[in-house]
Amino acid sequence: MTAGADFAARAMQFRPELLAHCYRMLGSVHDAEDLVQETMVRAWRAADRFDEHRGSLRTWLYRIATNACLTALDQRGRRALPTGLVGPSDDPGVRPERNSEIPWIEPIPDALLGNSSDDPAVVVAARSGIRLAFVAALQHLPARQRAVLILRDVLAWSAADVADLLDTTRVGVNSALQRSHTQLEKAAPMLDQMSESLSPDERVVIDRYTTAFSDADVPGLAELPREDVVLEMPTALLWFAGRDDAVAFLAHRVLVDHDTWRAVPTAANTQPAVACCRRKEDGVYRANSIHLLTVTDKAVERLTVFVEPRLFESFGLPEVYED
Repeated sequence: MTAGADFAARAMQFRPELLAHCYRMLGSVHDAEDLVQETMVRAWRAADRFDEHRGSLRTWLYRIATNACLTALDQRGRRALPTGLVGPSDDPGVRPERNSEIPWIEPIPDALLGNSSDDPAVVVAARSGIRLAFVAALQHLPARQRAVLILRDVLAWSAADVADLLDTTRVGVNSALQRSHTQLEKAAPMLDQMSESLSPDERVVIDRYTTAFSDADVPGLAELPREDVVLEMPTALLWFAGRDDAVAFLAHRVLVDHDTWRAVPTAANTQPAVACCRRKEDGVYRANSIHLLTVTDKAVERLTVFVEPRLFESFGLPEVYED
C-alpha cells in the first residue's frame, strides 16, 4: 500500500463521525456529504504537511471539516422546519403545497452514522447529539456558536482544543458556549438531545405505525399519537398541533383509499422512521416520503414527514416499491 493510499484509509475511518459533524452544522445530509468529500480531498492533497507529532489525524480532519462548514454557512441561510416558521393550521382539509424556496432541514439515515468501527469512540461521536429536534435547534445559532456548542457539548472537546481549532481564545470559547446555551434554551426548552438508539418501545410503535399506514387504518393510527402531538411536513409550510387535527388531516388528505401506500420501517437521526411509497396512476408504488417519529412514553410525540423522494437514495432504498 502506498503512503497516499495508507493515509486515505486512515482518514476514511473517521468519515461517519465527520458526516455527523457536518450534518449537525448544516442540517442537510446532502450538503454534509459534499463537505465531507471536500474535507477528504483537502486532507489528501495536504497529507505531506500533516505532522502527527503536533496533533492527531482526527483533530486535523475536524479542523478542515469545521472550516469548510463555516465557509458554506457564510453563503446560505439556516435550514428550518415548518414549526419554526409559521403557526399551526386549524384546517385539516387544507391541501399541502410544496415550497421549494425554503431550505428545509433533512433527516440523516442511521446507516450512514456507522456502527461497526473498531473504535467505539468513533461510533459514539457519529451518533451523539443527532436527534432531529437538537439539529433543528442548532440552526438558530450563529455559525461559530454552533461549532463551539457541537465541539464542546456533543464531542466533549476541551475549551483549549476548540480555541485552537477556531483560532480564538479559551475565554472566547467559553463565552460563545454560554451564549449558545442561552439561545438554545429559548429555541427549544427542555430539549432531550443525547438519546442515541431505538428503545424496545420505539420499535413497537414503529411497527404499529408502519402497519396502520400501509393499511390506511385511520383508527389504528389514531391510537399512536399523544394528545398534544405535532405533525409537520417539509417541504410544505404547514403543520398541525394536537391529535384531532393531525389525524383528521391524515384521514382527509393522505389515507383516503386502501392499497395506496406501501411502508417499510427504517431509522434516521437515531429515531424510528418509516419510508413510504405511494401508488401512482400507472399502478407502480414510487418513493414519496420519509416519516420521522419522536416517541415518548410509548406514544408518538412528534411526526415529521419529509415529502422528498430524493431522500430514498441516501437511505439506500429503491425509488420503486416491489411487493
